[in-house]
Amino acid sequence: MEQIRVLHIVTYMGRGGLETMIMNYYRNIDRNRVQFDFLVHRDFEADYDEEIKELGGKIYRLPPLNPLSKEYLSKLDNFFKEHKEYKIVHSHLDCMSAIPLKYAKLNGVPVRIAHAHSSNQTKDLKYPLKLFYKTKISKYANNLFACSNDAGRWMFGKSADFTVLNNAIDTEKYLFNNNTAQKVRKELNIKNDSLVIGHVGRFENPKNHIFIIDIFAELLKNNSNSVLFLVGEGSLRKSIEEKVNSLGISNKVIFAGLRTDVNELLQAMDVFLFPSLYEGLPVSIIEAQASGLPCLISDKVPIECKKTDLVYHMNLSDSPDKWADKLVELSKIERKNTYEEIRESGFDIKANAEKLEEFYLNAYKGIDR
Repeated sequence: MEQIRVLHIVTYMGRGGLETMIMNYYRNIDRNRVQFDFLVHRDFEADYDEEIKELGGKIYRLPPLNPLSKEYLSKLDNFFKEHKEYKIVHSHLDCMSAIPLKYAKLNGVPVRIAHAHSSNQTKDLKYPLKLFYKTKISKYANNLFACSNDAGRWMFGKSADFTVLNNAIDTEKYLFNNNTAQKVRKELNIKNDSLVIGHVGRFENPKNHIFIIDIFAELLKNNSNSVLFLVGEGSLRKSIEEKVNSLGISNKVIFAGLRTDVNELLQAMDVFLFPSLYEGLPVSIIEAQASGLPCLISDKVPIECKKTDLVYHMNLSDSPDKWADKLVELSKIERKNTYEEIRESGFDIKANAEKLEEFYLNAYKGIDR
């Protein structure tokens, strides 16, 4: 059978949750049958670009997405006019997926997928525009995917017919290993008796880093041996570093930046803290559970992410000291092997990659050519 090429449309392929999810599928799909190419909206080399090229993918670049820019829309239109080889387009731009999918439709792309990765959007100046384009998605997409039921209902409407594609992971990579935990702690100069609170996520508003720092400051009052371990990058990192400095706790907080070894870093943590303001279905929570790590998450994170008995919800309205007390309580839970639980819940990548591959192949077979 001929190889088909699927065009994925993203902002850029940095080391974030949705990008990591795409790469998990890309690594595990049969690339002799289905190959991924990428249309990105930044001119710089992002974290996964090199690996994409090594796996045989192509990367095309457009300016930042701007539906009010005639120049941008012209370049988008020209892209589809010049690349008639793409019969399947898979957009990961949430509300703004309506824009590239409109031009894909105008240029005769038969299979157009909109993929919801979040159950809300930041209420900034662009919010009304995003809500407007959210209403247009069903006009231009003929296949709807979502990372969770919450994300699908929010993006496409409660009565919409969408497919949940799990944010699946390579479970075996995350299994708890005490030797790895000791090695990572030694590398980071973390004492064995320290209480390590961890978080993996972009330094952006939805992740609620300000509250993470408030919780940790409360925790330190009665647990001076605690360490906060933050993995990720983003536009708010500098302001969070300033807050940490102003509280005089910079010697207790590790800013690890972007890392390729998150599966190992999770081993060194005692509790995973995730008080997000909103989420789709965060892959980092699945990864944390796969490593046997107790997780304390906000009531705004979909309950669907709970695949083991290691996940505990708290209200964002609860005070930081209540959250801190819960962290201490959860730190007493013994790590365990959760491989079977994650696999049986449908979040191991191998079966999910086969499912996506079959979708693409069947969709391609159904095209009139």
